Order: sequence, then C-alpha cells, then structure tokens
Amino acid sequence: MANKPLDTAFLDRAIEFAVKAHAGTERRGKGFPYVVHPLEAMAIVATITSDQELLAAAALHDTVEDTDVTLEQIRKEFGDRVAQLVNVESVGDDEGTWHERKRKAIDRIAAAPLDAKIVALGDKLSNMRAIARDYYLQGDSLWSLFHASDPKDHEWHYRGLADALKELKDTFAYQEFEWLIEKVFSKK
Repeated sequence: MANKPLDTAFLDRAIEFAVKAHAGTERRGKGFPYVVHPLEAMAIVATITSDQELLAAAALHDTVEDTDVTLEQIRKEFGDRVAQLVNVESVGDDEGTWHERKRKAIDRIAAAPLDAKIVALGDKLSNMRAIARDYYLQGDSLWSLFHASDPKDHEWHYRGLADALKELKDTFAYQEFEWLIEKVFSKK
C-alpha cells in the first residue's frame, strides 16, 4: 500500500510568500539571500513538529519585521494562528536601550505559548548558528558588527533566550542551541 502524499500546499504558499517578501535582500553582510535564514528556521522547526502552520510561521517570521508586509496581510493570507505566531517573533517597538528591547523580547517569548516558542527556537537557533560560524572565522572582531559590541551583552541575551525556551529542553534543537551558546561564550 502506497503512502498518501503529504499535503504541503499551505506551507508551499508560505515559502513562496516569504521568498517574494525578502526578494533582493541580503542577510546582514553575509553575501547570501536573506530568505535563507527563515528557511533554515523552518527546517529547524521541522525537527520538532510537522504542523504546517508552525512551519509556515517560521518561514514568515521576519516578513513583518524586515519587509513591507503587515501583520494584517499575514492574517489574511495564512489565518489568525500564523499571524499570532509571527507577531510573537516581531520586534515590536524601538523604544528603550538595547538591553531594554532584548529584555522585552525575552519576556515576550517566555510568556508565549509552546507553539510560539517552537517558532522562536527555530529563529534563535538559526541566529546562534550564524554567530558560532562567524565567531569561528572572525574571532572577537565579530562583535563590532553588532549594535551592542560587548560579547557579554550577547551572552546575557542568548542565555536569557535559552531560559525563556527551556520548555523545549528535550528537543535536539534546544540542546544544539545550548551547546552553541556554551561553545561561543564559555571563554568570555
């Protein structure tokens, strides 16, 4: 008996939407298309769940924050649940210091439902992988590329995110996230 094909039409639409929304943009000085990051976040989420809405939210997580796409457009195209998941990942206001903004983001993720934490872990692990790669290649000069250039600030931020996401501690993705944090920051 043949397996029934997986219906990925919803996810396919989200991927196409993300590709179009991020068209022509580059991941912060990396030399590759920005959309690689949300697709990596989606692949990470796929190691935790096959829920098409969570996968779609991971693919779309930066569209509201980094493109002209609005949350209402996401809601119209993909429904309330995906819009809510994307909203948790959106930065929000630009008020306050770097620490205050990051503290708000950590608190928002800590208070979020499990579904939103899964999407957030996809994003944060993708970011931490990039930091670990760049740190390996560039060493401490890496930190000068960020708004906050003290590695202790980044360590505080990522350890705070790990604490906010600890509900996912039994997943390989979370364990990789913690391992990378230790690898990059244990010498700081």
